[in-house]
Amino acid sequence: MIELFEQNIRTNDRQSSKGNQLKWENEGIWYKADYTGYEGLAEYMISHLLKKSTLTENEFVCYNLEKIKYGTVIYNGVKSKNFLSEDWQIITLERLFRNFFGESLYKSLYRIPKHKERLQFLVQQVERMTGLRNFGSYINKLLTIDAFFLNEDRHTHNIAVLMNGKGDYAYCPIFDNGAGLLSDTTMDYPLSGDVYALMDSVQSKTICGEFDEQLDISEALYKTNLKFQFTKKDVTELLADAENYSDEIRNRVEMIIFAQMRKYTYLFSTM
Repeated sequence: MIELFEQNIRTNDRQSSKGNQLKWENEGIWYKADYTGYEGLAEYMISHLLKKSTLTENEFVCYNLEKIKYGTVIYNGVKSKNFLSEDWQIITLERLFRNFFGESLYKSLYRIPKHKERLQFLVQQVERMTGLRNFGSYINKLLTIDAFFLNEDRHTHNIAVLMNGKGDYAYCPIFDNGAGLLSDTTMDYPLSGDVYALMDSVQSKTICGEFDEQLDISEALYKTNLKFQFTKKDVTELLADAENYSDEIRNRVEMIIFAQMRKYTYLFSTM
């Protein structure tokens, strides 16, 4: 357990559509508390399963479970290393677009009626603003993760690049997957609900409301750039180590991931 204090509290502009959870920074480590359910468990499971994928270690942020004491309250949550050096900062696509063009990227995207053209516009504009190449491949990786793990919170305030003081840009490690795996048990996905019905109800937020449509479009435009290599045994072992969460929650997460493994068999390079 880590005890954190008011001076460790951090705020940022990467707000979730459901508000901001408590976040702290202490000695180069970031901490996040569960806010609407089991976000910490989702971050932990997704990042550790991404270790068994074709992503390299520097392409995503790894989260480990942590009990957090703040004031008189003890939270479940996660911790991760700060991946930013002194000269680099995170800038969301929404903020980047507004800095360049003085208007909202989200509104600009949703003025485009065809979903394929929305994604093309997003990729083209980011490459134009940053000089980064192959942003379409990066987006495909994000949308693959979101579709598989049902991350409902990947909007333009929650996709980012890195920028340094010289105005250079770099790819940002993939982070903030805590809205996946039906983690919001407070508002939208109660533990009493039917898991499969709840899975069907989750909507994406990047270019449209359907995860599979987003993924299909990105694959047609930019190919498949991410494959998974984990097994059911890997999932079960990770959940066994998440003792801070109830059996009910862990069983639900296992059920969700196993169902997605059956659905997306083509995304597995080995089984």
